[in-house]
Amino acid sequence: MAPENFSVQGFRAAAVNSGIRGKNRLDLALIVSDKPAVVAGVFTASLVKAAPVLLDMERCRTGKAQAILVNSGIANACTGEEGMRLARMTTAMAADALNIAPELVQVCSTGVIGQQLELACFQRGIPKAAEGLAVDGLGDVASAIMTTDTVRKIAVRTVLIDGKPVKLLGMAKGAGMIMPNMATMLSFILTDAKIEHDLLQSTLRKVVVKTFNAITVDGDTSTNDTVLLMANGLAKHPPIAEDRPEALASFAAALEDLCKELALMIVRDGEGATKLVTIRVQGAASEAQADQAARTVANSNLVKTAFFGEDANWGRIIAALGRSGAKFDQHKVDIAFDDVLMVHSGLGQGAEVEARATAVLKKTEFVVTIDLHVGEGGKDIYTCDFSMDYVKINADYRS
Repeated sequence: MAPENFSVQGFRAAAVNSGIRGKNRLDLALIVSDKPAVVAGVFTASLVKAAPVLLDMERCRTGKAQAILVNSGIANACTGEEGMRLARMTTAMAADALNIAPELVQVCSTGVIGQQLELACFQRGIPKAAEGLAVDGLGDVASAIMTTDTVRKIAVRTVLIDGKPVKLLGMAKGAGMIMPNMATMLSFILTDAKIEHDLLQSTLRKVVVKTFNAITVDGDTSTNDTVLLMANGLAKHPPIAEDRPEALASFAAALEDLCKELALMIVRDGEGATKLVTIRVQGAASEAQADQAARTVANSNLVKTAFFGEDANWGRIIAALGRSGAKFDQHKVDIAFDDVLMVHSGLGQGAEVEARATAVLKKTEFVVTIDLHVGEGGKDIYTCDFSMDYVKINADYRS
C-alpha cells in the first residue's frame, strides 16, 4: 500500500526540536499557507483560558490567518501578563521569519499548566522551522504536538465539489484531560476549499458539536483546547455558499467525517485506555437530555472501571442515569451491549444473557445502547475504559 499523502496544495510545514521538552524530540512547529487563508476557530469553554487561546480568539475575528505556530511541553496557561506578552512575542518572531504580519499568525501551546515559556527555545526553533518548511512536513507537525499521546493523529479526505477535487487534512493531539467543551486537544485542519469566513465558522461550530464535543476520556476540560481550520481557496470550484446547498452539504459532510475520525483517534488513545465505547442514548425527552444522560454514563468512573474489568455490571449504568438529571421512568429503561439486550423494562435478563453481554465487553470496541422510552431525543457520546495505567500516567505527568 502506498504511503498516505499528508499534504494540501498551498500549505507547507515543519517541526523541530527547540529544547522546550528538554528531550531529543520534536516540540515546536509551523504550518504556513502560501497566501493568507480564511480561518475559523473553536476554543475551550473553560473560564480558565491559556494565553494562546485568548490571542487566537481575538485574531480569529478578522477571518484571516496565514500561519500557525505551535509548541508542546508547556501550555502557557495561568501565566498572567507575561504569558500573554510571550504569546504575542513568539508570533511576532514567526511573522518576522515568514515575512508576514504578526496578526496573521495563530499560536497554540500544549503541556504543563503554570510554567512560563522560555524565549530562547523559540529564538532557536522558529528560524530552523521556517527554513525547513516543506509540502510534506505536516506529518512531523502531528508528531511534534503529541504529549501523552502514544500515536500521532492525522487523516485526509477528498471531496468533489462541482466536479472539482477539494482536499481536507486534519491532525489532532489529545489523550488525557479530555471532555469537551472541548478537550485537552489541539486540532489543525487545512483545506484548499473556497469559502468565506462566516460560513466556515458556522460550519466548523456545527461539526465540532457532533465530533470533538462528543468525546470524553476522563471528564476534565482543558485550558488550551483549540480547533483551527484554514481554507486557502486554491481549489478550482466556485465558492461554497449558503445559496449553493449541495456544495455546502458536501463540504460539511467531509469535514464532519474527518473530525469524527480524529475525535475517535483521541478516545482510542485515551490515557491507559484499552476499549473504545459508544454510549448511545435514544428515546430521551430531548436531544439535550439524551446528551446529559449519555455524558453522565460515559464519565462515570464506576462504569468505566467495569468496562476495563469486562464486568457487565448494568447496575452502574442505570445508577449513573438516575443522577444524570434526564427525566425517565426506571421501569421502562432498556440497556443493550451491542445486540445483547441486558436490561428490559428496568429488569436484568438473567445469567445467560449476562454471560453473552460479558463476551461483548471483551471486545476492544462496542456500543452501549440505552433506550429511555420517553421521547425522540438521541445522542452518541464516545468514551473509553478507565485502567490502572491512567492513574500511573497522571500521577507522574510532570516528571
